[in-house]
Amino acid sequence: MPMTSSPEPEPQQRHETVTNPGYDAPQMGNGDTIMPDVEMLRPLRYRSVFISDTHLGFSGAQAEFLLDFLQSIECDTLYLVGDILDIWEMRRRRFNWPDSHNAVVQTILERARQGTRVVYIPGNHDEMMRDYAGMSIEGISIKLRDTHECADGRRLLVLHGDEFDTVVQYSRLVAVLGSRMYAWLIRANHWVNRVRQALNRPYWSLAAHLKQRTKNVMRYIASYEEALLHEAREAGVDGLVCGHIHHAEILDQQGVLYCNDGDWVESCTALVESHAGELSLLRWSEVRETLKSTGQAPARQQHVA
Repeated sequence: MPMTSSPEPEPQQRHETVTNPGYDAPQMGNGDTIMPDVEMLRPLRYRSVFISDTHLGFSGAQAEFLLDFLQSIECDTLYLVGDILDIWEMRRRRFNWPDSHNAVVQTILERARQGTRVVYIPGNHDEMMRDYAGMSIEGISIKLRDTHECADGRRLLVLHGDEFDTVVQYSRLVAVLGSRMYAWLIRANHWVNRVRQALNRPYWSLAAHLKQRTKNVMRYIASYEEALLHEAREAGVDGLVCGHIHHAEILDQQGVLYCNDGDWVESCTALVESHAGELSLLRWSEVRETLKSTGQAPARQQHVA
């Protein structure tokens, strides 16, 4: 990520998510408790699901987690919000396409055949797919961006977001070097979690931990959020859904909603919309640990928007 300086953003209402039934319901800034919704049985049913940054073809992709998630949900619309394939990594290294990565693609194709509306919005790591924008391939609609209407009538702009990343736009060399450094960090993260698994500890993201503790990175994230919020206002919509920076979050700034659905390399997160139009983040690594420890499927999540 670039080391940029920017003015401090104005205060925003940020929301955390709870997916583990063992956690207490979080508190909002005014002290009110957010009451979670409990999904009692699989499959978990949603009106819409948004995922991005799966980076299939990269050895650090959490394809097994993603496959487990896709096989545990049902939805009317599935948005693939960019960097689904990591063509950069596949070009740089010898072609890497494990069975688990292929299983994810086949599961998505099967969903499309069964009637799920699947919209694919390519990102910068799979930018060659942008050449096919406006086409439908195997029932999957490819677009540069889309406008999603929630069940409650809110309109959300859906785009990957790399066009608002100044490093990607103005210095491809720096972007590629940053991608390689990130790949090294994710490989280190893999070995850290191998040790944690041997100690019967849950999954933990080293990259996310370092992000939260690096001031320049947090400034970069804030600058990115501000740019996307400005784009949503210019587009005249109620909010937006994006990916790209691997930082899952929902925040509200003066009535405009920013939703980043995260990634499936570090955090294993998805943005989900209920049939009532409520939006929330689902952290699948935590849900999976809960299912493994309890033998049940009470995916508890916070409705935040």
